Amino acid sequence: MKAARLLAVLFVLASGLEAAEGPRLSERLAAGPRGRYAVWVYFKDRGPAADALAAAQATVTPRAVARRAARGSAGVTVSDAPPSSAYVAAVSAAATRVRQQSRWMNAVSVEATPAQVAAIEALPFVARVDVVRGFQKRREEMDTRVAAMAAEPLRKASGLDYGTGFAQVNQIKVPFLHDVGLDGRGVIVGVLDAGFNNLRHEAFATMRILATRDFVNGDTDVGDGGRGEGSHGTATLSVIGGFKDGQIIGPAYAASYLLAKTEDTDSETPVEEDNWAAAVEWAEAQGVDVISTSLGYLTYDPPFPSYTAADMDGETAISTRAADRAGELGVVVVASAGNEGLNTRANTLGAPADGDLVLAVGAVSSTGARASFSSVGPTADGRIKPDVSAQGVSVKIAVPGGTNGYTTANGTSFSCPLTAGVAALLYLDLRMRREGLDVDLMRS
Repeated sequence: MKAARLLAVLFVLASGLEAAEGPRLSERLAAGPRGRYAVWVYFKDRGPAADALAAAQATVTPRAVARRAARGSAGVTVSDAPPSSAYVAAVSAAATRVRQQSRWMNAVSVEATPAQVAAIEALPFVARVDVVRGFQKRREEMDTRVAAMAAEPLRKASGLDYGTGFAQVNQIKVPFLHDVGLDGRGVIVGVLDAGFNNLRHEAFATMRILATRDFVNGDTDVGDGGRGEGSHGTATLSVIGGFKDGQIIGPAYAASYLLAKTEDTDSETPVEEDNWAAAVEWAEAQGVDVISTSLGYLTYDPPFPSYTAADMDGETAISTRAADRAGELGVVVVASAGNEGLNTRANTLGAPADGDLVLAVGAVSSTGARASFSSVGPTADGRIKPDVSAQGVSVKIAVPGGTNGYTTANGTSFSCPLTAGVAALLYLDLRMRREGLDVDLMRS
């Protein structure tokens, strides 16, 4: 992995989110099933400007403001304000249920019938209404055997014992970064996933978790309470920040963490895009530095169309637009490229991996060969994706059940947190250099 490619992501700036105009949704829904639909409602404005700015200033934490300033981004603006409470109340009265709100998109997602959608479209302050899309989870392969491999001889200078998880971190030079004093301390990492059902595992005993948020059930329990199971998040979290000497040591083991559960695994649409976008906004406002997300949006339930390869253009998907907005504000967003494999005629990416400011991660074996399942680009507008790759075959993880078991897993879901962990270390190095601290970090 070229460190310079990760470093470049930390400094790129791009344009803000814009809601494109489209045909009236009520006309398209009229021919479909007469049930409830999940839709986004975009507003024309935010109400009185003074009220909006005051609300924005109350939303963003001082740490987030400092991170934005350090990355050359604007401070708190009206775009940080939540949608007008009066507008939300009017939409809520016309809809079946309000699901999520988006500050950056000045929108809310709701459940509504076609007739309710028509009524909402007629409200004078509504700019447009569009569908909320949920995706079918890409297949991940987890080995059923608990890792019982003989300890591999350490080929490094570090005093840390990475156990049989050594290969996955050594491939991307993590032991070297640890040796020069970079362990993630002082960096906040946000992990957005299906949930985290086993935080009692020994790999998390020393982890500092600052906050948790369940965007599926609307509470702070990111485990198995309510809808959705959380074993996938347990696995990815152990890869990026788990620590058990002799077993597994994640790249950013000393970082602080924000955990967001965004996937409803009990439904036919396991993750809703509005949950993901809301989680990104929440994490950014809390002052997150790096986001690791082993999720993606690609295939959708009828009657709504799936995304196509042409939609992977960095501008279409709501999750991509939210991720790029976070990138504008100085957050390093790292996402799995996907597990759809090779298609010689088109890209097989899933949003938000197509984002301009998203570091999309592919999967390779321990020898560096591309994993057959790893999604490929380029994006619809010709950009090279994935941006980088890390080991995604036989990656050591903490077992979702029990307190001291380990196994191995395959998927870009696991190459992503490895890469995000390195991004956190390089982010720390940049901050130390900016503050005048001397760290002898060689660039590969």
